[in-house]
Amino acid sequence: MKKIGLIAGYGHFPLELAVSLNAAGFEVHTVAAREEADPEIEKLTTSTCWLHVGQIGGMIKAFNRAGVEQVVMAGKVRKLHLFRNFRPDFTAMKGLMRLKDRRDDSILITIAELLAEGGLTLIDQTLYAGDMLVGDGHLAGPVIKKARFADIHFGFEQAKGVAGLDIGQTIVVQKQAVLAVEAIEGTDEAIKRGGTLGSGDAAVIKVAKPNQDLRFDVPAIGPDTLEMMHTAGCTLLAVESGKTLMIERQRFFELADQYGISVYGTSA
Repeated sequence: MKKIGLIAGYGHFPLELAVSLNAAGFEVHTVAAREEADPEIEKLTTSTCWLHVGQIGGMIKAFNRAGVEQVVMAGKVRKLHLFRNFRPDFTAMKGLMRLKDRRDDSILITIAELLAEGGLTLIDQTLYAGDMLVGDGHLAGPVIKKARFADIHFGFEQAKGVAGLDIGQTIVVQKQAVLAVEAIEGTDEAIKRGGTLGSGDAAVIKVAKPNQDLRFDVPAIGPDTLEMMHTAGCTLLAVESGKTLMIERQRFFELADQYGISVYGTSA
């Protein structure tokens, strides 16, 4: 069988991607982040090596032992771990010395370079994602009134600007005013803050970065997104079509209907 490496972070995406890779005929060998990954990943892969965030050299050794040449990232490793639980090994320290700043792109590109130096090629997250990628138009939940498209178009443009600065990929808007912008605290906290500032009818807009590197940080939505939106009082979710992953699809559709949250894919 063909072998592939899976770098597993937080959430359900690593589990779904492992299933897709198995279906594509791969023998999957995983390096999982102790602080983030779901233990269920062990049931879906041939081997699993658990490492702390920052053990890049250990990751390369684990994949080399497994005979892997290509690897794919799946799931978030929250940036807060760089400040709280970071345990860099020698290889990671070497990478840190190269960094001009600690923006997401800078960190992830450096990781890709370190993997390449270890004989590993990092491939696009979307290559084997299959029907996880969302399309254009109405995706789930109630159909919105025409007036609400103004917030989608406004929010998309604003979110692209923020994403282009590598600050975050999610904003919350209402009546063409920005209520919250995602930064290091993550998507959920931005949704919570925006919903609190809104009047129960806020819209969450999530986009890819301009010139998104599909090897990492592809935007994703799932049931957790809708749970947080429902709690915060946000009723519309718009995401960039063709560049956003929908995780746990069936459960996502059920919750969108249950909570009355409208979900749309858009490219403008």
